[in-house]
Amino acid sequence: MKILTVGGGAREHAMVKALDRSGAEVYATMGNNNPGIAGLAKQVLLEKDTNIDAIADWAVEMEVELGVVGPEAPLGMGISDELERRGIPCASPGRRAAEIETSKEFMRDLMAEHELPGRVEYQVFDDIEELEDFIAHYKGDLVVKPVGLTGGKGVKVMGDHMENRTELFDYSRTVLNENIGGTPRVVLEEKLEGEEFTLQAFTDGEIVVPAPLVQDHKRLYEGDLGPNTGGMGSYSMADGLLPFVDRKTYDESVGIIRATLEAMREEGRAYKGVIYGQFMLTARGPKVIEFNCRWGDPEAMNILPLLKTDYAGLCMGMAKGDISDLKVTFEPKASVCKYIVPEGYGFQSIPGSQLMVDETSIEGVGAELFYASVDARNGAIYTTTSRSLAVVGFASDIEEAERVSERALSHIKGEKIHMRHDIGKPEVIRNKVLRMKTLRGDPV
Repeated sequence: MKILTVGGGAREHAMVKALDRSGAEVYATMGNNNPGIAGLAKQVLLEKDTNIDAIADWAVEMEVELGVVGPEAPLGMGISDELERRGIPCASPGRRAAEIETSKEFMRDLMAEHELPGRVEYQVFDDIEELEDFIAHYKGDLVVKPVGLTGGKGVKVMGDHMENRTELFDYSRTVLNENIGGTPRVVLEEKLEGEEFTLQAFTDGEIVVPAPLVQDHKRLYEGDLGPNTGGMGSYSMADGLLPFVDRKTYDESVGIIRATLEAMREEGRAYKGVIYGQFMLTARGPKVIEFNCRWGDPEAMNILPLLKTDYAGLCMGMAKGDISDLKVTFEPKASVCKYIVPEGYGFQSIPGSQLMVDETSIEGVGAELFYASVDARNGAIYTTTSRSLAVVGFASDIEEAERVSERALSHIKGEKIHMRHDIGKPEVIRNKVLRMKTLRGDPV
């Protein structure tokens, strides 16, 4: 099967690897020359992922049979709709369905209007005076979110990124005045206390098949300090849960996704492809932080290598609107993903550093390597301004998977690079479990 993939990051490398294992012939489009993707693809088009017409023209020329899109930006611009208009089914949502991610206002309004479980208190503003009055009278702490896409870096939280209501108002006003997120509107939400987790699921528009849970680590520095990033790493468990999430909470979270997709159908926005729910486990149960209209990055790297089901066939089933005959299963293994990023990432990245990667040794220790936003030129690999490489260790439990990931990191060399070593460490996970017990008032 000829399959078009869109995107050049580590998430897309994981997608291409899974499609390659399924025997698909991959035709990859990406803005950067990702050597991992290029090495597996039949043909490559170096093109910005939002240049939809050029990508669609090339897909028709290559006679591809299916499209699979990685990043959210082209989905928000309607790339799936354009491919399907040209006769190429797509295992990713159309533009109106992708608004579940591309418009935080739409997502919150959908949950409120349909009284969906997991919703939170929120208000949307485009008027500075109304915004100031709301902030002055709201009793609790708040989270500021631009309405549109910001690459995972536009959200600021009181107590973490903003010390007081003056800073809260100043940043909210900046979002409005500078059109951060592409529109002069801002969402203010109640601040949730707890532990975040990610639940990703396959759907054909009606059937929802959930994947194992993952916990991402967005902060740049160890100890969950520093600015938010696109994600510095993540881990998953062999049983599909997390150390602080039980089966009841997992099922409740799946129910929230099912209810949300049913509300989307009722709105005439039927959703197909992978949906990503970012949840906060609170003392009141799981609450929705956001939905994303694609695989997570890094969460895709934890899950896709463990997928036992034919991924190409699963994607075609989602594109055609029927996965009822497919049994989706995963290898019962834990995983720990750790990212290497350029020095300055999260502030002002320093690109252009050469990376020396020993792929054979990484595979030899039981890990997988995923190339992210790197450029391959003249037989060498260089950092860009975004995340560079991810390694994922796999084992029967998190502790061993973490050790595997650390051994894998030792086979990557380069100057002016940064990584977090604490992701998946036993003491870090114990602290997360203890935090949830304290929030719930459970015996410690």
